[in-house]
Amino acid sequence: MLVTLNEILAAAKEKNCAVGAFNTPNLECITAVISAAEKLNVPVILSHAEIHEPAAPLSVIGPVMVLFAQKAKTPVCVHLDHCERLDYMETALKLGFTGVMYDGSALSYDENAATAKAAVTLAHAYGASVEAELGTLPSREGGAETVAAGPVYTDPDLAVAFCRETGIDALAPSFGTAHGIYKAKPVLDLERVKTIAEKTGLPLVMHGGSGVSADDYRIAIRNGIRKINYYSYMSKAGVSAVAAQLSSQDVTFFHDLALTAQQAMEEDAARAMRVFAGL
Repeated sequence: MLVTLNEILAAAKEKNCAVGAFNTPNLECITAVISAAEKLNVPVILSHAEIHEPAAPLSVIGPVMVLFAQKAKTPVCVHLDHCERLDYMETALKLGFTGVMYDGSALSYDENAATAKAAVTLAHAYGASVEAELGTLPSREGGAETVAAGPVYTDPDLAVAFCRETGIDALAPSFGTAHGIYKAKPVLDLERVKTIAEKTGLPLVMHGGSGVSADDYRIAIRNGIRKINYYSYMSKAGVSAVAAQLSSQDVTFFHDLALTAQQAMEEDAARAMRVFAGL
C-alpha cells in the first residue's frame, strides 16, 4: 500500500515508535525490506539516495520501488533521500515518490532555508511530504568524510526558525550520528533531540541510523525520532553472507549469491524494524 511520508510519520507518532527508511538500490534490497516489513506487519520506507544514481538510475529503480510499494501488504512510503537538486526531485515526484528529503546541509543557513522552502512548494503540489536537514553530520551519505572532524549539533532555536520559514513536514537534526560504518561508538546528544522535538512540534529523523545501539534507538524514539535511516549495516550483512558462501563452496551462478545476500539483508532489516517498532 503506497502512502505518504506524512501518513507514516503520523502513525509512528501515535504509536510512539519509529519507522525504518532503507536505501534500496537494487531488487534484492527492495525484496528484503518489503518481505521483512510484511512478516512483521509494520510500515516501512523505501529510499533512493541521489548518491546511488551511478549504480541504480532513478529512472530505472524508481518505478520498481513504486510498484513494490503499491503491491505491499503493509504501508510503504517511497522516499527520495539526500537530494540536492530540485530538477532531480521533480523527476522522482513525477515517478510517484510520496516523500522527498532535500539536503542543503552543506549550504549556508539562508541558502538551505530558501531552497528547502522551494522544495516544499514543489513536493506539496504533487501531494508528497518533505524532510530537510539542519546541521552537518561528520560524514556524507555513503560514508565520505566532511570538513567537520566530529559531531555537529543542531541548535534547537535555529531549528524552530528553520521549520517555520520552510514549512517542511519533518526535520533531520544533527545530534551525533554519522553516515556509514562507525569507527567508534557515536556520542549522541539525545536530550537535544527531545528539546528540538518539543520546540518544533515536527517528527524528527535520525540519519546515520545504522550501528546505533538498541538502547539509544529506544531513547531517541521516546524523545521524538520517528524515522530512522538504515542501510550500511544491512548492506554489510549481505556482503558478509556472500563472502562466507564463496569461502565455503564453489559458486557458479550469480543468482545464488544474490539470494544469499537478500536473505541476510532481510534478517538484518527485520532486527532493526523490531527495535524501531518496539516489538
